Parts: sequence; C-alpha cells; structure tokens
Amino acid sequence: MSVRLAIVTDIHHGLPNNTKRGDAALGLLAEFAAYAKASGATHVLDLGDRITDANHDTDTVLEAEVAEALRATGLPTWHICGNHDRDYLSVAENEAILGQSLANETVDIGGWRIVLWRADSKISRQPGQQGFNLVEADLIWLANVAFAADRPLLVASHVPVSGHSQIGNYYFQANPEYSTYPLAERARAALALARVPVVCIAGHVHWNTITTVNGITHLTQQSLTEGFTTGGAPAGAMGILDLDETVTWDVVGADPIHFAFRPTAARWTPVLPPFGDLPELRQRTTS
Repeated sequence: MSVRLAIVTDIHHGLPNNTKRGDAALGLLAEFAAYAKASGATHVLDLGDRITDANHDTDTVLEAEVAEALRATGLPTWHICGNHDRDYLSVAENEAILGQSLANETVDIGGWRIVLWRADSKISRQPGQQGFNLVEADLIWLANVAFAADRPLLVASHVPVSGHSQIGNYYFQANPEYSTYPLAERARAALALARVPVVCIAGHVHWNTITTVNGITHLTQQSLTEGFTTGGAPAGAMGILDLDETVTWDVVGADPIHFAFRPTAARWTPVLPPFGDLPELRQRTTS
C-alpha cells in the first residue's frame, strides 16, 4: 500500500526578512490546508522553521498562529523544529504549542517506516562555535534505526545531511557551514547501515534539490515563503510525496518540481582515497 504525505516547510510566519515573505505565510497556509485536504494525503509533514524569530513573546504568538493554521488541514500532522523555532523557544515550549512530543520517532505506515529525525536544530552563535551541533545521542538513534530497518525508510529532518552544493543559494553559498551539520558525514554513514531503501527529505536550505549519495536519494523542499528563486514573490511551495516501489515527489507553486525514482537498497563501491595515497600510483610516479 502506498503512502501519500503533504509536505510544507520553512513557513517563516512573521515580518518579511531578506528574501522571506513571512507576511504572506498565513494566507499561503490557508491554501496549503485546502491543497492537503484535496490531495488525498493521509498525513501532513511540517519540516520546521514555522516562524521568523523575533523574541520569546512574539515567537510564542507566531508559533501558535501557525499551529492553528495547520490544524485546518484536518489531517494528522508531524512537526519537526527548525532553527528559527528554537532561537527563543525551547523544545518543550514548541511541544506545548503544537500538542505533540518532538522527540525522535518512527511510525510504520503502508509498508514504509517514517523516521522523524528531530535532531537538535538550534544554531549556536558563540564565538568559535557558530552553526549547528549534531548531538551524539541523535546520531546514535539514527544509526540504530537504520541498522534495524526491515522496511524502506523515509528520513525526515529539518537540516539536510547530503552535503550538496550551495552554489547559487542566496543564504548559504557564502555560509555553507550553516547549511548542514558539521559532522554530516557521520549521519550519512549511519544511513548507509540500512539494508533497505532509504529516502531523505529536509527543508532549511530554501530550494528544491535532488542529491543521491551512496544509493540514498536526498530531497530538500523549497520554503513556503521564500522569494530568491521567484523574483521576490513567495514561492508558495507545497509538496506531495508518494511512497511506493516508485517514489514520486511533486512540488507546486511558483518554483515547481516533479521527480520520480525507484529507491534502492544497494550501496556504492567505497570511494578512492586521494590518488597520491594509492600505492600503485606512488610506484608509477617514483619509478
């Protein structure tokens, strides 16, 4: 049995900020609610950054407004915290607003295992410690889930771990250290422990991307309110992910994408070390 999820990410409800049109968020969420209900999806997946942070009191109000808007879908909704949800609000405060636990979680549905990898998404801005911190407990949890998997996995997170290029990205070309975890290669190694097909989907980077690493396809979905790829207008990105033997990902809005592929359990041949470290090449250059 196939699984159909309606996906929204990087809503950024709040004042306009740089290229984010947070002032359009609630109107677009009303459109998303209608889209999700009409799509036949069984669940909504919110990948985080529901707000553009301002201060504790303002963020509490903004998060509550987004939670109410998403309830209009009438569908069970899984939430993940993004970094902006965590600048002034704790995980516990987000849980109270959203009415659900935000711990790491797996859900089996329709022959797939949905892996809600809610790894710490708070950005540190302390000197010498800028960026994300991949907590060891989150990494171990992911590795254990991958190793024990007996069915295909959809791994959902706010922060992508593919390590894909940020060239051309308004936010991250000059700031790639903020686009992923500093130890993202360890997360990729954890995913490679799975002997089943694995698909990853994330938000955070504000564009639609497709990257395959070691036989695992990584997707990132465009923000609901981002404007840097759409001439300043909010992208209005709303996604449907169909999980079956073939996975189909459709994003509508001003920055649409359609992609279908067959996920595989196969992993690739281990990569070569630097050419200069290969004995046969060293002998060739020294003889």
